[in-house]
Amino acid sequence: MHLLLVRHALPEAVEHDDGTHADPGLAPQGRDQAARLVDALAGTPVDALHTSTMLRAVQTAEPLARERGLTPHTRSDLREYDAERSLYVPVARMAQADPAAWERMRAGHLPEHVDGAAFRARVCAGIEEVVAAHPGRATVVVVAHAGVVNAYLAEVLGIGRDLPFPLDYVGISRVVCARDGMRKVRAVNETAHVADLL
Repeated sequence: MHLLLVRHALPEAVEHDDGTHADPGLAPQGRDQAARLVDALAGTPVDALHTSTMLRAVQTAEPLARERGLTPHTRSDLREYDAERSLYVPVARMAQADPAAWERMRAGHLPEHVDGAAFRARVCAGIEEVVAAHPGRATVVVVAHAGVVNAYLAEVLGIGRDLPFPLDYVGISRVVCARDGMRKVRAVNETAHVADLL
């Protein structure tokens, strides 16, 4: 089957003073980016649509779901490593907001507070459940997060770093999944459909 992994579109910055989890929706530019996913997949059959439970992923999937008449399946195991944090800073602002975290990400590492092995195990188990749920030659779109997509690609490619690829908003990565366990990465971070919005 064909697995299309999509990073969510640009979200708002959020900070909660009461300690509740930051779960931002899309910024206006992010909604424009999400709409482009419809055209990017115009010639591609989509048999199912799965998303992280986080709002930015759910909202990114909405235009494609409407266009294809699909009901997205939300999965908590596809949520990002920052799901329990009260602060969300879009990556473009991270260099100023948290230089140390930015340098770790540039070097391909998750923030220090994240258990990288546990995160990767959760993500990979979740994505493999998605694969198993769609036998045959199905094409399935999974809308999630840069950390989630990186974790799965790193596992498939045998890369030790948790964040090996800089993934753009609504970038598409493609993996062919055979029933004998073979996984082959066909593309990473396709962005022609959103190039003018990044």
